Amino acid sequence: MEMTPKERWLAALRLQPLDRLPFWPKLDRAYSIANAGSFADTEAIHAFIHSDRLASTGICNKVTRSRTATNVSTQGNVTTHIYRTRFGHLVRADRFDEISQSRHPVEFPIKRREDLAIMTEWYLDQEVELDAAAAEHARAAHDQAGDDAVTAASIDTSPLMEFVQHLAGVENAHLLLSDCPAEVEGLFGVMHRIVLRRAEIESAHNPADFLILSENTSTTLISPAQYHTYCLPHLMEYARIAGQANRPLVLHMCGHLKALLPDLACLPVAGFEAFTTPPVGNTTLLDARSACPNTCLIGGTSAVSWTRSAPAIIAELELGLSVLPHHRGLVITSGGVMPQRCLPETIKAVCDWVRQYPIRAS
Repeated sequence: MEMTPKERWLAALRLQPLDRLPFWPKLDRAYSIANAGSFADTEAIHAFIHSDRLASTGICNKVTRSRTATNVSTQGNVTTHIYRTRFGHLVRADRFDEISQSRHPVEFPIKRREDLAIMTEWYLDQEVELDAAAAEHARAAHDQAGDDAVTAASIDTSPLMEFVQHLAGVENAHLLLSDCPAEVEGLFGVMHRIVLRRAEIESAHNPADFLILSENTSTTLISPAQYHTYCLPHLMEYARIAGQANRPLVLHMCGHLKALLPDLACLPVAGFEAFTTPPVGNTTLLDARSACPNTCLIGGTSAVSWTRSAPAIIAELELGLSVLPHHRGLVITSGGVMPQRCLPETIKAVCDWVRQYPIRAS
């Protein structure tokens, strides 16, 4: 019996038998603009491909403050955030890139040791609570998706990964961790409190089929020892909250993961999303399946794969799938965002092949 896209996704997350492998190319606004052609929007491209879509419900929480503030302004393509506290203020700037339709940090708020106290105060003042209007919006988005798509909602990012990516930058984050670990760990503690509260609210009130932590984990950014010390304990707590609410939790991890597999195997999560194979990642499907036999792998290719012809992409996928012990717990995706140069017709040809691929349940 043929499954709906939602049923197919959920069966994959539970490592249950499937009618066929789910296929979800990650198409963003930038891809839709670059490949508009005769397609009205991203949804029209997905319909042409026959994707097993993933839709977002949005989040159900909001932040309130009593003694700090955040001022946001945009000039040209740069958005500036000023974090104001009684100890002083910090500045963050993000530049909008037209081609990728995304914002990238060009100035990080934490630049020196003294800034850690300011950012700690800014986080201490945050109270996270249910946003009833947002919860209604999430319910409507979930209902609208129906059986044609699985729905997901992002909780947040764990403290170390947020610190590295958005607060201090990679180089400065490691210098501060080395020079003043007590202050950095104090900041992590108050950040963790916020993520815990968001996990509680989303687990209790968001109707999404599963929840995501937007980690972007990679040993090109942090070391395995840092992951074990800082990320693993925090992620265990978020997974515990989701598990108590019977909510599947997925980790968005799009980088080098091979050295982290022993720790990843300990995490009680449903899946790893954006699982990126070589040459962009460094971990094959077989590596991950061998180390994490009970985790759904959502990925299986890389951006480089999708710059090639459809036959070449299919050959790569066929090789990766052929060595696996079974094909339960798999969702084939582009890993990261689909390269704009890959035409919808190429994606459809690969999708057609995936749809007829003879899967093995054991």
